[in-house]
Amino acid sequence: MTEHEHKLRCLAVHDERFLDSVFSSTPGNLSVSGLDPKTHALVRIGALLALGGAPASFQSDVDTALGAGASVEEVVGTLIAVAPRIGSARTVAQVFELALAVGYDVDAGLEELAGKD
Repeated sequence: MTEHEHKLRCLAVHDERFLDSVFSSTPGNLSVSGLDPKTHALVRIGALLALGGAPASFQSDVDTALGAGASVEEVVGTLIAVAPRIGSARTVAQVFELALAVGYDVDAGLEELAGKD
């Protein structure tokens, strides 16, 4: 049995010990996921975007992604990648939280643009 088959079977049968590792803190979940730290953090950002995450969660996961070697472009690219799946309304709503987490205030940028008219 391959590793991914084992993981899928454990999830399917609600294996308590395996589920504890899946729902553990980030280090435990990272280990079980089999993903590298950067990919893990970007996937978590994608989930936050899909679910409408809180600002503190965005900041934490963006900081983790950047610390793992992701670029701001890759973080923004994660938003672009999930946009077709989460829809335009959620994408537009979440862009403000994600932008603040990478250090860009969209509102201030829009005000600056409006002042140039």
